Amino acid sequence: MHRGEPLWRRSSMCGNENECLEVAVREDRVLARDSKEPRRSPLRFTAPVWTQFLRAVNQGALEGS
Repeated sequence: MHRGEPLWRRSSMCGNENECLEVAVREDRVLARDSKEPRRSPLRFTAPVWTQFLRAVNQGALEGS
């Protein structure tokens, strides 16, 4: 966190594009938002659910969804 606000990060793979997923870690939650809509409320995940999501992405389990 930075000055009480989430510190948003995005993948280096995004480059200068504005179509990226941004992620911030806040206490016991992981926040995710669309870089095109930073003012919208972010999605909130618990750490275990976020870990399961990343595992599914890395295994290709969400392709075609």
